[in-house]
Amino acid sequence: MRCINAKSALVTLVGLALALIVTTGSACAHPDVWVTMKSEVIYAPDGSATGIRHAWSFDDTFSAYALQGIEHKQNGVYTREELAPLAETNMTSIKGNNYFNFARIDGEMQKGAFNEPIDYWFDYADSGLTLHFTLPFKAPVRARNLEIGIYDPEYFIDFGFDEREPVKLVNAPAQCTLELVRPGDAAPSVQRLNKSFQAPEASSGMGSHFASKVLISCP
Repeated sequence: MRCINAKSALVTLVGLALALIVTTGSACAHPDVWVTMKSEVIYAPDGSATGIRHAWSFDDTFSAYALQGIEHKQNGVYTREELAPLAETNMTSIKGNNYFNFARIDGEMQKGAFNEPIDYWFDYADSGLTLHFTLPFKAPVRARNLEIGIYDPEYFIDFGFDEREPVKLVNAPAQCTLELVRPGDAAPSVQRLNKSFQAPEASSGMGSHFASKVLISCP
């Protein structure tokens, strides 16, 4: 297991994960930020997948830390406009990690499958921050099998799907089916994906072993 020395941090998704362990001096890779996801895979009228829309809700500790120094007019209330600089900083910071989204199309891992995110913003409710954004595919995807793994390669951030509303297909062809894979599932498809998501970007870390995955089949 790869270890780090957390001496300083920026107010970013990765930086905040390090900041939360700064008092210990050093720590081995393990989750320090927890994200609960609601996601939608978006389809065009021609049946091609065009992107994935995310809502990532962060744990209370991360949210409280991230809000330090954010100017706001009303106590305990943060508007989208007030949180806009934080959203911009975070989206920029996770670009080098493929925005924590990794795609495999008809069995082939796609490096850089997504364009830069659009329509991104933070909202704040019930002591937690939620990051909303859409990741468009660089080119519309028409595939029999589309697999999307969402994880932090270094496993400082734990991504898990919401229990009630994890993933939806929006305007997908009627024949398309959706399978959701959570870390720890033991189905045969999970065993296959544990190997298939050893992407080059993740080869230096352990996060791919704990990936949340979306499997879409369109025969």
